Amino acid sequence: MFEGLRFQHWQIDIDAEDIATLTLDRAGSPVNALSRAVLDEFDQIVERLSFEPPRGLVIRSGKSAGFVVGADLKEFAGYEQGGSVIDQIRNGQAVFERLARLRCPTAVAIHGHCMGGGTELSLACNYRIASDDASTRIGLPEVKLGIFPGWGGSARLPRLIGAPKALEFMLTGRTASAASARALGLVDAIATPERLLDVAKEWVRRRPAPPFGRRALAWATNLWPVRQALAPVLRKQTAAKARPEHYPAPFALIETWRRGGSSIRQRLDLEARAVAKLAQTPTCRNLIRVFFLQERLKAQGAGVEHGIVRIHVVGAGVMGGDIAAWAALRGFEVTLQDREDAYVRPAIERGRALFAKKLRAPERVEAASRRLVADVEGAGVAEADLVIEAIFENLEAKQALYRQLEPRMKPGALLASNTSSIPLDELRAAVATPGRFLGLHYFNPVALMPLVEIVRHDRLDPAAEKRAAALCKALDKLPIAVAGTPGFLVNRILMPYLLEAIRILKEGVPAPVIDKVARKFGMPMGPIELADTIGLDVCASVGRELAPFLGLDLPEGIDTQLEAGHRGKKTGQGFYRWENGKPVKPEVDPKYVAPADLEDRLILPLLNEAVACLHDRVVDDADLLDAGVIFGTGFAPFRGGPIAHIRAVGAATLEARLGALAARHGPRFTARPGWDSPALKG
Repeated sequence: MFEGLRFQHWQIDIDAEDIATLTLDRAGSPVNALSRAVLDEFDQIVERLSFEPPRGLVIRSGKSAGFVVGADLKEFAGYEQGGSVIDQIRNGQAVFERLARLRCPTAVAIHGHCMGGGTELSLACNYRIASDDASTRIGLPEVKLGIFPGWGGSARLPRLIGAPKALEFMLTGRTASAASARALGLVDAIATPERLLDVAKEWVRRRPAPPFGRRALAWATNLWPVRQALAPVLRKQTAAKARPEHYPAPFALIETWRRGGSSIRQRLDLEARAVAKLAQTPTCRNLIRVFFLQERLKAQGAGVEHGIVRIHVVGAGVMGGDIAAWAALRGFEVTLQDREDAYVRPAIERGRALFAKKLRAPERVEAASRRLVADVEGAGVAEADLVIEAIFENLEAKQALYRQLEPRMKPGALLASNTSSIPLDELRAAVATPGRFLGLHYFNPVALMPLVEIVRHDRLDPAAEKRAAALCKALDKLPIAVAGTPGFLVNRILMPYLLEAIRILKEGVPAPVIDKVARKFGMPMGPIELADTIGLDVCASVGRELAPFLGLDLPEGIDTQLEAGHRGKKTGQGFYRWENGKPVKPEVDPKYVAPADLEDRLILPLLNEAVACLHDRVVDDADLLDAGVIFGTGFAPFRGGPIAHIRAVGAATLEARLGALAARHGPRFTARPGWDSPALKG
């Protein structure tokens, strides 16, 4: 059947039982992404199989890393708008529909990642067999890119596992392990990696029917009356988490499902039209850009050996303790030091709670716990490949600690500070070998925030910076190199926003109103709630360090709270009262009208400082600045970052609005240097 044909990306073998194995091994790529060339070859193979069907077909990956990462996003992002987008979507749909109509049983053998288009390919098969390896993850994460599954995923999944489970899976964009996918009904069987192909062949050989109960549930939850009743409920639930004007994809998915009938052709047509429309939105373009920015940060530590096995952390407070626990979770041997055991023990207990949540299996939790060791005497310093200082923000105290630590460190070990605001040029004055000293600034909470700032200074050894980036990669964090000026990148940009919010609060604008306006702009959390979450003591410390540098005053509201013993979420009281980890926000008079310039007063100081950071070369370019602010603060991803937002609105327009604010509220709104930069024009 395939004599004389050679394919670049696919290999086909037919065994003695006439079962065909089709292996995807995309040429010139470490992973399988579904490019147009890959799909075109696949279409040729499926067409030939339709003429002479084998007894069965199994599709698998030739890459050890995983099955399919999804569509080729670089190719997708390069499509011309309009007709080309929908043509490419319809082409992928047609290829998978021909696979679904083959006159032989089909199965996919999934090992490692199976995302987006890879999962849609699997849905076009009769059976899905997954490896029980921990690396196996299956998902349809397209909503995170501003679209939804467009190669038949949204048309097929609700009919396979039932609408409620299918829509929740697609609306969240979450991924599932093999066991979770089997519980959903997305996977039919689980096998060891060694037995995966054999089990897949057994399924196409036996051709078992899906369980009747699952088929009945899937049929019932997709009936027309059910769709009309359930869709409004889903829209309301989704609107509580995302605004349709910011993130239209989830709402478009719900509407497409609501309108979809029993015909697969009709459902595919609705899917193609909706996804093509979403692909042309600014949200989609910005979210795809954010994806590539994330990939760029991940690549910072690629190809470098960090050489770090043991880490010693000095300072067992919230940050130091959580940094130590995260490193132990990721497989490093960690010693944790503080003045007394009473300070270290709470951090060790928090670490155990983190391990239990992340690892679950008792033996893995116990192994991680053994890697995190209390070390009041500091014996671990001499054996550590990296020593991290995470004590309170005081220049003299940190310098004194370095003078004690450095003589005890072994040659080649790195010394890092988790300072959030003190310039590295000042800190390194107390270090005898400054080439191996740098900043590693984590964000709170360490387990959730992906970014780590690698803070430079004028005498840092470039090799040490590369080792730090490689370490971040091993820690599953996103590294970004920043200049060691006060506040570095994220805090320098965030602080004017927080300080202005507190100033507005002292003027009498209710805290819930301030937070609501920020969330309406697209921030994940309002600035008053954020200040409480960070800790008012931390805000005050960083604010005092940065305010003179930024030409700002520290608002009275923070000191008033601190004098009363209110430090925010961690003490149960800040600007809000906190219960069970959540703020109790007071009711606001429904007749209250927020100031017309409230959004500008909050957001423009942040944008203004972002421009200044770009001008001062705190990071190497505008893309890295956007990446740092998005992953370090959660800045509205659908806007693409501060610089992308400035380009979209227009630098001249925003600079004029700053001028208007300066005239009304004072010189703190004066435009900072850099608004004439060509980088702001795209």
